[in-house]
This record gives sequence, C-alpha cells and structure tokens, in this order.
Amino acid sequence: MRTVGVDLAAEPAKTAVATVEWGDGSARVIDLRLGATDADIVEAAIRADRIGVDAPFGWPDAFVEFLAAHHRRSPVRDLGLDTRAGRLPLVRRRTDRMVHAATGIVPLSVSTDLIAHVALRCAGLLADLAVAGVDTGRVDGRVVEAYPAAALQRWGLPFRGYKGTVNATRLAALTGEIEVAAPGLELGGFRARCVTSDDAFDAVIAALIARAVALGRTALPDPGDRDVADREGWIHLPTSPLDTLFG
Repeated sequence: MRTVGVDLAAEPAKTAVATVEWGDGSARVIDLRLGATDADIVEAAIRADRIGVDAPFGWPDAFVEFLAAHHRRSPVRDLGLDTRAGRLPLVRRRTDRMVHAATGIVPLSVSTDLIAHVALRCAGLLADLAVAGVDTGRVDGRVVEAYPAAALQRWGLPFRGYKGTVNATRLAALTGEIEVAAPGLELGGFRARCVTSDDAFDAVIAALIARAVALGRTALPDPGDRDVADREGWIHLPTSPLDTLFG
C-alpha cells in the first residue's frame, strides 16, 4: 500500500507532500518534498491508495446558505448574528464540533480564520484530483481530510508547541517520539527534513492518517450526520493506537 500526506498551505512555498510505502510491519518514507504545487500533489496522489490532506474540504452548511441569501439580497433575519453564539453555526462545521468534543482541540474556522485561503486552494485541488480520476468524496473517498494535531492527541503524543522556528527543539523531540511510538516507521534520508520543517513533519503525519483510514481505523460520522459531512467535509480521527497501523 502507498499513502500520501499533504500539509497544504495557501502557497506552494509552505506546502509539503510525503509519500509512504507500506510493507510487512514497516512504513518507509520514499519521498518528502517541500514547495509543492498542485501539479506535484496530483502527480503523487494518482499513484497512491489513499491521500490525507491537512485542509478543510468544505464550509458549514449554514455559512453557505447565509452567503447565498445575502448575495441574492434576500432577507437574512432572526439569526442572532449580533452574538458569537448566534454566529457559531456559520463558523464551525459539524466535524469541527465533533473534533472539539473528542479531543478538546478547536479546529480553525474555515469561514472566519486565515485557513480560509487554504480551503480555497483545497477546493481547486480537489477539482483537479477529480478530473484526474481520483475519488474525492468528502467522507471516505480516496482523498480524506486529515488533522495532524488531533491525530497526535489521539495517539497520546504531544500535539502543541512544535510549529515555527522558535520551537525547533520540540519538533526534533517529537520526531523522535514518533519513531518510538511507531518503530516500523522509516524516515531514512528524510528525517532531517522532518526535524527542521513542521510542514514536512505534518505531511508525514497526514500520510499515517491516510493509512488509518484505509484500515478502517478512524471515526466516521453517524448516519444522521452523513449528508452534512458529504458537503462540509469530515476530519478523520484515529480510533486505534499508532503502532496498530503497522500490522
């Protein structure tokens, strides 16, 4: 099996793509590139069994409906938009609320935070992948939504404070902890890249999440939430320890 992990950013300069080849009890990183374009991602994805992308796949239903009504100049009333509580349905997707309940982590809002630029790029990338013949279903397609911080939390590993140059020591330590928790993981010549770039590190984690999805070891939406998740996207949270991915 081959999985690909993508740490998507608004621009290629901060985008990383990792390709992992899975064998009997092992997972070898065979490619890890920084500065990845959409074309680079599509090229890697079409050769993979599963692709994990760290980016929102959609927007909250309520936000989309609100914008459409506002754009048509239809009356938008009685939403309580003068308070944060009233705006919450426009700010958080169903999957964001589920992740918060399960992990205590609050995902960035695709409609109100800086990650909106990433989501716009992701929408274009998903369209390119679909044209290339890749299943882009937003719940359990071949491309899945990954959230490295939440996955690390579920695996019992540090999930905060490793990003940015000021946290280089923590990133190096976390890379070592991943290797201990997943002794079958072979970073090889790409280890130095993981130690020095949190983008590269997160791309590898996204590839591990893709493996968990392929093995059926992530939480899926309840039947009543499935239609919403098909539109808004669904963050895959691992449901088994990290080392179980190597069996």
